[in-house]
Amino acid sequence: MKLLVTVLTWMKKIKLQNFLSHSTHIKFYHLKFSKNNNDDNNFEYPVAIKYLINEKNMIRFTTEKLIMNHVPQSPKLKILVIDDHQLILTGTFNVLQSQYPDAVIIKAKTVYDALEQIANYDFDLIVMDLSIPKQMGMLAQIDTGINLLQHLLKEYPQQKFLVQSSYVKALGRIKHEIDEHEGGFAIADKGLSESEMLIRVNLALQGATHTKDIKTALELKPEWLEVLKLAFEQGLTDKEISLRMHKSERAVRTYWTKIQDVLGVYPEEGKNMRIQTEIRARQAGLID
Repeated sequence: MKLLVTVLTWMKKIKLQNFLSHSTHIKFYHLKFSKNNNDDNNFEYPVAIKYLINEKNMIRFTTEKLIMNHVPQSPKLKILVIDDHQLILTGTFNVLQSQYPDAVIIKAKTVYDALEQIANYDFDLIVMDLSIPKQMGMLAQIDTGINLLQHLLKEYPQQKFLVQSSYVKALGRIKHEIDEHEGGFAIADKGLSESEMLIRVNLALQGATHTKDIKTALELKPEWLEVLKLAFEQGLTDKEISLRMHKSERAVRTYWTKIQDVLGVYPEEGKNMRIQTEIRARQAGLID
């Protein structure tokens, strides 16, 4: 109970004596605790909070935040933050430093920087954007971040990740690799609040998975994605695509039909289907 009061005090920023005064509306004798056979003290607190919330809604907060406050932390967390936008990089750094004041947090702006840091440190968590450059002076691209993530998923199967990006739908391209990953993996759109982002951070640190943001992402066969990239990123014609892919032009036209069906692009009077396909593909994060 003492720990529970401490947690409630932390959540509401109320002095402990105010909780214990007669003026409080919290009725502690209504709390119920679940028991388990593992003597895990952390197990019962989320259950207790659920009962407390039900007590006429006197206090409102989520059990996720309570769980977050009780996750065991290593003495010196090491976190790598990869983002080429200085403002966002600094903002993420400050939020993490505030939540984990004893953590070692290192920043990287490019793929080369990130790989160098990963070679030198064993990070507890890697927080990364998808649109990043390979090296300074180069253009930031989603493909670059996707390729880096694919490499890291393969080389570090136990690594914990938080992908913090405005292009989370692009992860649909490697959904299979993400689903097969053994380490914690969470996704946080850059539009999320700081508190929600920290919840995702904590889930990843626990080794949990939070990827529902890409569960409905479009999944195209590799050869369909290649057609999209060759057409809209390299500007190749269907004939040039067929030569590059060693396929017949008829096969390429069939790929276009399949792609347009998945994207929901169908013949409409006055609209160019190829242009509509490009628009939908970009909206879905399938191409840069």
